[in-house]
Amino acid sequence: MENLLSVPIKDDIYFIGTNDRKTELFEGMWPLPKGVAYNSYVLKGDKNILFDLVRVNTIDDYIQKIHEIIGENEKIDYIVINHMEPDHTSSIKSILDIYPDAKLVTNKKAVAMLKNFYEVTDNIIEVKEGETIELGNRKLTFYMTPMVHWPESMVAYEEATKTLFSQDIFGGFGTLDGGIFDDQIEYDSNYLEETTRYFINIVGKYATQALKALNKLEGLDIELICPDHGPIWRKNPQKIIDIYTSLAKQETIEGCVVIFGSMYGNTETMAEAVARGLSEGGIKNVKVRDITKTSYSYLLSDIWRYKGVILGSCSYDNNLFPPMNYLLTEVSHQRMKNNYWGIFGSYSWSGGALKTLKKYMEDGKYDVLDTQLEIQGAANSEELKQLIDFGKEMAAKILSKED
Repeated sequence: MENLLSVPIKDDIYFIGTNDRKTELFEGMWPLPKGVAYNSYVLKGDKNILFDLVRVNTIDDYIQKIHEIIGENEKIDYIVINHMEPDHTSSIKSILDIYPDAKLVTNKKAVAMLKNFYEVTDNIIEVKEGETIELGNRKLTFYMTPMVHWPESMVAYEEATKTLFSQDIFGGFGTLDGGIFDDQIEYDSNYLEETTRYFINIVGKYATQALKALNKLEGLDIELICPDHGPIWRKNPQKIIDIYTSLAKQETIEGCVVIFGSMYGNTETMAEAVARGLSEGGIKNVKVRDITKTSYSYLLSDIWRYKGVILGSCSYDNNLFPPMNYLLTEVSHQRMKNNYWGIFGSYSWSGGALKTLKKYMEDGKYDVLDTQLEIQGAANSEELKQLIDFGKEMAAKILSKED
């Protein structure tokens, strides 16, 4: 049968994933301007094996693809569940209604979740760290990757085809628009930013665990990576491994993001002066972000990736501008490191913003510039010069290559 909906990958491995262009927020928080793909796979053989599922809102498309691969009269013998998050399991009851005899292959922590989420308790095969099992003529080895990014997360490796079914590891935001393989797409221009944002917002707070998981997979001979989101890596799987390793280490790049919170424009003018100083100081990669108009998803991504971070906030009721206060809470959750920080504040009749920023920097033991400006009202000529010099100071710090 000609494959019109599904895509052959290699040696009876088929892609049957779906695209979601309707959901606006991933996990109800992170914007999806380019949508998201839910990847799933079928391995045909003596037994038909399904790898991970899709979100239930795309179930009709999904079932058509399964039928195209195995027909309507064959059955799914096994369902490998690498990760229990509902974007990969919410369709499980629909699938079990069609294939009630399918056995679920997963780990101990996922078994409890299957019961709690879906009241599924039967036909479960529990696998352990490093265990190899035979499913028909296929051999699969499982590796636990806890907290990447849920406690039950694991990956499956098939040595015969040197394929890693990696669940959320090596994934990213964005639908798969025609091409599904790394050699069919312009990855750097179309997916790299969304992969970076996905990692930082979804996995970033567990970067240490992610690095342990990546180290665990180092010994595997991997020729094909099949993640649950984003493109499939068949030409250069090492590229996405290197990208994820760099992100897990938070290897910052030469540049600076200036994030400001302004009510009436005065603090924004100050941020513009700081950005000018950064540019005059030799920093070519500068972003200026308005915290009231930019999703925290992008702000956290910028902070994770740029060596320099400058926060400027107006005062609000003797404290920080509330959106800036929330950003600091999220930064704490992400456990940021490898950044140089700069802070400045503004106020009308009483301060508060700079005092709170200072305390945050002290409590978090961040590497913060000594210059910390606080300006009342609109910046005058002398204060604008100080802000430009402040930007130059950060530029010098970034370019100094200090550890």
